[in-house]
Amino acid sequence: MTPSFSLTANVVDVFARSIQPAIVSVEDGRIVAISPTDEATPDPALPYVLPGFVDAHVHVESSLLVPTEFARLAVTHGTVATVSDPHEIGNVLGVAGVEFMLENASHSPFKFCFGAPSCVPATPFETAGAEITAHDIARLFENPKIGYLAEMMNWPGVLHRDADVMQKIAIAQAAGRPVDGHAPGLRADDAAHYASAGISTDHECFTAEEARDKLAVGMKVLIREGSAARNFDALIELMPEHYANLMFCSDDKHPDTLVLGHINQLVQRAVALGHDVFQVLRVACINPVKHYNLPVGLLGEGDPADFIVVKDLRDFEVLQTYLNGELVAENGQSRLPAAPIAVVNNFHAGPVAAADFQLPAPASAQPTARVIQCFDGQLITARVDLPAAIADGLVVPNVAEDVLKLAIINRYQPGVAPAVAFIRGFGLQHGALASSVGHDSHNITAVGCDDASLARAVNLVIGAKGGLAAVGADGREILVPLPVAGLMSDQAGTSVAAAYAAVDALAKELGSPLGAPFMTLSFMALLVIPSLKLSDKGLFDGQQFTFVDAVE
Repeated sequence: MTPSFSLTANVVDVFARSIQPAIVSVEDGRIVAISPTDEATPDPALPYVLPGFVDAHVHVESSLLVPTEFARLAVTHGTVATVSDPHEIGNVLGVAGVEFMLENASHSPFKFCFGAPSCVPATPFETAGAEITAHDIARLFENPKIGYLAEMMNWPGVLHRDADVMQKIAIAQAAGRPVDGHAPGLRADDAAHYASAGISTDHECFTAEEARDKLAVGMKVLIREGSAARNFDALIELMPEHYANLMFCSDDKHPDTLVLGHINQLVQRAVALGHDVFQVLRVACINPVKHYNLPVGLLGEGDPADFIVVKDLRDFEVLQTYLNGELVAENGQSRLPAAPIAVVNNFHAGPVAAADFQLPAPASAQPTARVIQCFDGQLITARVDLPAAIADGLVVPNVAEDVLKLAIINRYQPGVAPAVAFIRGFGLQHGALASSVGHDSHNITAVGCDDASLARAVNLVIGAKGGLAAVGADGREILVPLPVAGLMSDQAGTSVAAAYAAVDALAKELGSPLGAPFMTLSFMALLVIPSLKLSDKGLFDGQQFTFVDAVE
């Protein structure tokens, strides 16, 4: 039983749009009274109490941390809950992966709302480790901790009313759960048709115009700012008119950035731009709780005592975070204890050799390479056709022109030859990067300047049965092991953040100009985001939905 206590602060009532000094009294994990003082206006000597922040869409696995360790970092920034899609581990381990996340999360008071993954595997054009069927989803919804149908990435299936897709949506609706969307670039009539199937949200809007189309047909728009995909600047202008139907989310956030901040940073930025503080807090604190029916208190009498204490409403420096009346973070330090971490995995790839990455030149006089163009801060890619560089009868990288080799190695079946293509935008001058985090099927993804470096980096990941690796031509190498499903560490969050920062720094020393090279790398196999991506089965044109030759 949590202790009874009271605190005096400027209480922010987001619903009433008021701030007044009051005494907040807590007993048995609930707010039993909010008693205003004699002062009618905020007292500048007092801190402010407000509802806790909620990340409305995140893949916890992308933090490289298990849920309990994610929570230990998040609470220091005032986050009290997340709407978490476990489809990353679902693609590796199926329903057992979702159950792992639920079990680990049960050791923390943090309020995780997990979804039932709707698209495992995400597409038939890559090899995943598992499948989650409509029957599996119905069984998952028997657990009240599964709060929604996670992002329906198969938007073509929704538009064409594919029977399997519609069955999954119908199961969610029958269970009274909302259905999350994922429809990058969908506009006008297509957006309306998508929403009419029962899709309630979208976190993939790249422009305000796209977001307005989706808002107009009743969808709620999530403003995303993660480690790779950043849409805050493009969408924040929607705040004054549409705040009732907006939420903040990170989607994918690496541990080094999670150590620095979370939803609190978006709140601070929005207020600094001049947006109404009550509207901003509605987006950050209230809307996700209402939309997903989260068991999170909203600073009302009788509510669970989930709230935060901040120094002011400008910088939103978090002084304290409470969950069910328990002080879980204070002055930037987490008070949540570590929990046991089980190790589960599905990893069967064997060692590779440099020759496995060779790509014979075609017979044409001047071969053309279809090159993936990646962009910093975006999940989308472009296609660039360039003259292929040829040496000794092989198509090779052209490091001077930033055309590097990209490879995907099937991690679930040993002995399968790597799929190889070319990419521009990573900027490496020597060496290679490799990762077992490769959305969404999480095969091994690698980028490098030469075949020997590619083999070194990939073999580091294979030897650890999952991880992030960077190798330099000078012999330097760093590995961050990820033994939990090849996605997450079994170490403390702060240690993982430091290790990730080191491997990220080496990637940038190798020449990468990207803000988060490993995060960008992880999305180069995400076939459901156009336009050109690579799977373990080959180079895939996401606009034509067909495989194409890397060189012709």
